[in-house]
Amino acid sequence: NSFAMETCQLLLFLCCAVRGLDGKPNFVFMLMDDMGWGDLGAFGNPSEETPNLDRLTSLGMQFPDFYAANPLCSPSRAALLTGRLPIRNGFYTTNAHARNAYTPQNIVGGIQDSEVLLPELLQNADYRSKLVGKWHLGQQPQYLPLKHGFDEWFGAPNCHFGPYDNKQTPNIPMYRDDHMIGRLYEEFDINHKTGESNLTQLYKQEAIDFIRKQAEADQPFFLFWAADSTHQPLFASEPFLNTSQRGLYGDAVRELDSCIGEIVDALDEAGVSTNTLVFFSSDNGAATYAKTQGGSNGPLLCGKQTTFEGGSREPTIAYWPGTIMAGQVSHQIGSLMDWFATALDLAGVELPKDRVVDGVSLSATLKQGIIRDRPIFYYRGNEMMAVRVGMYKAHYWTWTESVELFKRGIDFCPGEDIPNVTTHDQVDYTGQPLLFHLGRDPGEKYIIHHQSAEYEQVMRSVRAAVTEHNLGLKKEDPQLNYCDPAVMNWAPPGCEKLDKCLTVPPHHKTLCVWDH
Repeated sequence: NSFAMETCQLLLFLCCAVRGLDGKPNFVFMLMDDMGWGDLGAFGNPSEETPNLDRLTSLGMQFPDFYAANPLCSPSRAALLTGRLPIRNGFYTTNAHARNAYTPQNIVGGIQDSEVLLPELLQNADYRSKLVGKWHLGQQPQYLPLKHGFDEWFGAPNCHFGPYDNKQTPNIPMYRDDHMIGRLYEEFDINHKTGESNLTQLYKQEAIDFIRKQAEADQPFFLFWAADSTHQPLFASEPFLNTSQRGLYGDAVRELDSCIGEIVDALDEAGVSTNTLVFFSSDNGAATYAKTQGGSNGPLLCGKQTTFEGGSREPTIAYWPGTIMAGQVSHQIGSLMDWFATALDLAGVELPKDRVVDGVSLSATLKQGIIRDRPIFYYRGNEMMAVRVGMYKAHYWTWTESVELFKRGIDFCPGEDIPNVTTHDQVDYTGQPLLFHLGRDPGEKYIIHHQSAEYEQVMRSVRAAVTEHNLGLKKEDPQLNYCDPAVMNWAPPGCEKLDKCLTVPPHHKTLCVWDH
């Protein structure tokens, strides 16, 4: 029976692989918010509360060595959609050294017209693209999704913080395409007392409806599903509240898992599953500073905001029945920026030739299991903090958070005090980087001695990779330097139709303050 099942699976694989040559594949990219490497059962979480994602893993390809391009939300998302490091696409700050910056609603900057996003390029191949969920690449009209290649959008431009008084700070708008349809905590409620909100269910239905519509139209599509319920303030819909061993965070994870199962089922029901590549991952590591209100990074060091492994190594899955053989684990070192290059490769669209693209196509990895060498560069703001080459990682700078923040109870590495590594000061190791072997030591606890033969041999390759990277580095002007209360969501497009426009205050442009 086992032999027969394996034979049937192989025949299905060969049949669908040939069939897939006839048409352009669809893409469903699922990007979670602040979900950690250790949050899924397939990645070792003991709660075993993610049956749909665990099943997706068993039917597809698991990537244990996959990274976000930044340990913070906005720069990570900008990198995914442009295929370029934040230092190249402008999603960083120079207000202070090695500071994480993002797009709160008073940020002046955003994604520039000079950057070419994945949906813009897919339009050239007759794809229709939809974003469902959080955008986070700038809230001013010129930065919104439909100005940058998406055909449809349902979601919010910023994090779901609030509620606000609409006097000092406006509530975040929700958009349908290019116009607002209400505000969070008003038409779209998030109850902080109970943790209840129906947003994830709305996001699920938007995805399913889009899949069905595109399947009926027989038009290739790109769906970017960016649900954000695992970012504080946490929320889940009523059927999922108080159902997890892990509290409200676990409730949110369980709901996301359930919705993802339904979205994948919708691909099957629409008859497009064998021609659709599904990628799942997270924008950065779990927010360890949130304690029990955050996720788990498993054995990895620290979390969100840091350039240790827990900050940007993500639980990543690829699923494409008939093209990706089931049950594979790939140790390809990957980046969310690779989704950009992979989608273009599979869609038959050329990469932009007028700029450096950091992402690489993983099509050969997905189809044939081929692994290619490539370095990973860990940036925090305007500084390259670390680099991974093969199984080795070298820290050129270390920093967790300042002593001042630590004394206020903000701890990016709770319970993980490693001398000379988890430093509260920015420590410059560029002259003699700290070296770790991530296979023997995924928690970055045991420094390889700088006088060992292993250190000397490995650092030759590391330094060569860093030199090559720096020689080809052209930094874009930083977009996350300035803040201004006048650019907040006072009067978003469409507010006049709803009588939801608020009074815009005078401009007061100042340098943003980034603490970490």
